Amino acid sequence: MKWKKGASDKNVIDARRSSARSAGGRGLPIPTSLAGAGGGLGLVVVIVIVAINAFGGGTPGSGGFDLPAGFNDALGVPGAENPEGIPADEDPQADLKDFSAYVFNDTQDVWSQTLREDGSRYKDAQLYLYSNAVRTNGCGSATSAVGPFYCPADDRVYLDLSFYDEMKRQLGASGDFAWAYVIAHEMGHHVQNLTGTSAKVDQLSRQNPDDANELSVRQELQADCYAGVWASTVFAQGDLEQGDIEEAFNAAEAVGDDRLQQQAGQSINPDSFTHGTSEQRREWFNRGFESGQPADCDTFSVDEP
Repeated sequence: MKWKKGASDKNVIDARRSSARSAGGRGLPIPTSLAGAGGGLGLVVVIVIVAINAFGGGTPGSGGFDLPAGFNDALGVPGAENPEGIPADEDPQADLKDFSAYVFNDTQDVWSQTLREDGSRYKDAQLYLYSNAVRTNGCGSATSAVGPFYCPADDRVYLDLSFYDEMKRQLGASGDFAWAYVIAHEMGHHVQNLTGTSAKVDQLSRQNPDDANELSVRQELQADCYAGVWASTVFAQGDLEQGDIEEAFNAAEAVGDDRLQQQAGQSINPDSFTHGTSEQRREWFNRGFESGQPADCDTFSVDEP
């Protein structure tokens, strides 16, 4: 993907130095849940590989980032009040930070314009960079083991940049556009929050708990489709490079529920899916990419997403 270094830090909060110092490394317990989180990718490294290998525990069937209730806030996990970043000349992740900020700002610009053209109000999201662990404003606390996630209570995408390497090593999902897909997916959840989709899904899930998993799948696939809509704008601008879309396809397929369960040594259980199969995730990302129209991302009106 063609991009320009020196991306604006507008709406980007760097708390990596303060969170790394306070958390003291990757030895915190695995969160059993993350209260009110607005969804994530459901990555295997989150629940299976990191949880089992690094921490000796975890819940492989829990499906990803949008877990049901918060974990122990008494851990002294750093909060969002006093973030301290890393100066560029001391930052080994400076280029990745720059790229992440560029993608985040670009997706924000696209959705801000799109929603306002449709007559909808847009509220800026923020990108919150942390290391090891973080306490959110409204969604509980989490270690980086939960991976990238969006918190609707504070309109923030939370991201530990070390996850870029985890994706490559554990998922085989490498490349800059695979990473861009991750950020664009989380921004898709921000759009769902602004348009009321997230609130409606939460309401329906509470009213009919038996439908909660299916509703979650439809919500996650819509976020994949929204990521594809953003990717179509990058293509229209002439900024896609050879192999970029394949990187996104590979990342989308890598985080399918069926593949994650298989990789964890489990039997594939469709009733436990919360994010969709590899085929579904690729299909809906591609649908958004080929259409470029958010209206074509209505995963809730089809019989089978």
